[in-house]
Amino acid sequence: MIGADEIRARFARAMSEMYRQEVPQYGALTELVARVNARVLRDDPALKARLETTGALARLDVERHGAIRLGTAAELATMRRLFAVMGMAPVGYYDLSVAGIPVHSTAFRPVDEAALGRNPFRVFTSLLRLDLIADVALRAEAERILAARRIFTPGVLALIGQWEAEGGLGDAEADRFVREALETFRWHREATVSAATYRRLHDAHRLIADVVCFKGPHINHLTPRTLDIDAAQAEMPLYGMQAKDVIEGPPRRACPILLRQTSFAALEEPILFLGAGDAGEDGCHTARFGEIEQRGMALTPKGRALYDRLLRVARDDGPEDVPYGARLERAFAQFPDTEDELRGQELAYFRYDLTDGASLPPGLSAEAPIWDLVRLGVVVATPITYEDFLPVSAAGIFRSNLGGLGGADYAASADRAGFEAALEAEVLDECVLYAALQERFIADVRQRLRDAAAA
Repeated sequence: MIGADEIRARFARAMSEMYRQEVPQYGALTELVARVNARVLRDDPALKARLETTGALARLDVERHGAIRLGTAAELATMRRLFAVMGMAPVGYYDLSVAGIPVHSTAFRPVDEAALGRNPFRVFTSLLRLDLIADVALRAEAERILAARRIFTPGVLALIGQWEAEGGLGDAEADRFVREALETFRWHREATVSAATYRRLHDAHRLIADVVCFKGPHINHLTPRTLDIDAAQAEMPLYGMQAKDVIEGPPRRACPILLRQTSFAALEEPILFLGAGDAGEDGCHTARFGEIEQRGMALTPKGRALYDRLLRVARDDGPEDVPYGARLERAFAQFPDTEDELRGQELAYFRYDLTDGASLPPGLSAEAPIWDLVRLGVVVATPITYEDFLPVSAAGIFRSNLGGLGGADYAASADRAGFEAALEAEVLDECVLYAALQERFIADVRQRLRDAAAA
């Protein structure tokens, strides 16, 4: 049997190659990121050594996250089953209605540290909130269109069923699964609706048209990870890319936190609408874009509460003629920016490892506070990488790449229970995962110290 990690790695490679063929600028984007990362690693040997020690360097070049938008509960539930074959589980609930986007989302990703190290492929997956469409007739039309489509091939459905029944796939079956699954994410220029129907849905909200009017949930971006997003943003115009004005997420810091994202403007692509008889009508659609991310450390609930509060301050603290970037930096001056402070105030999660040749000083036990063990040089602490997403940042990326997302505004109305009912599963709490990982590191360090003392 082929393991889930290997199937995920094969799928991520195939997805990247397909997207490179569909969106040539994606190739330029990965080239840009590779050059920036190589320069950062050359100029910062300490960072390179840390990444090597934690295993993060090996995954850097293959790290990608994609994003799709689904239209029905049945599509979401089946997508969960598809990603399970690749060892990916739904982590986090994101309500994007807070920013006027009629979707709610989760991220499918591996959750085990070893699996993340092998291939941390993630897919940010959104479900259209048809209940937020005020026009009852338009909502019914969207439901009818979505009910008629089938986004999964019979072949992939059969292989998902086989995996569920037998607990795995053979080598040839795994390759066939990748080929069949890829068809769900492929771009189709033929719309499933007329130009008039597309326009009505587009006028309600551009994202609604993107979800409803096509054969499937085309992958709308595939994101490489950079070690310096500010440098990548500055160099994007050199590669012919129109970069966002603002990097989403926290400001640049000595100790990066959470997630920072930027992107180039969505492409205007030719499509063919349904027409009378066999004739089609030429048109265009804007949805797919390029994105870059920089990942920092995972924050505890206390740290995340502080982040959310300071982000609100930055967004609400005028005057309007002060650039947002300046307001962001001013607000986040209140957020501690050393690892000692972040650890001491329990604002972030850390991994703990014994230092080379470490031993307990006389009178100190393996049960001593972990901060004392770090302070005395017995244990080294390194931040745990944030593997997830930020709803306000995701909405900002969506808005900037769908022409501002004109149309109705939607009142914030989180519906986690409804999302989980559609998913037919509970989403995992990312903070619970990070806390459990930190505790495993601490427990392992203590056991190794006890073993050394008893030897």
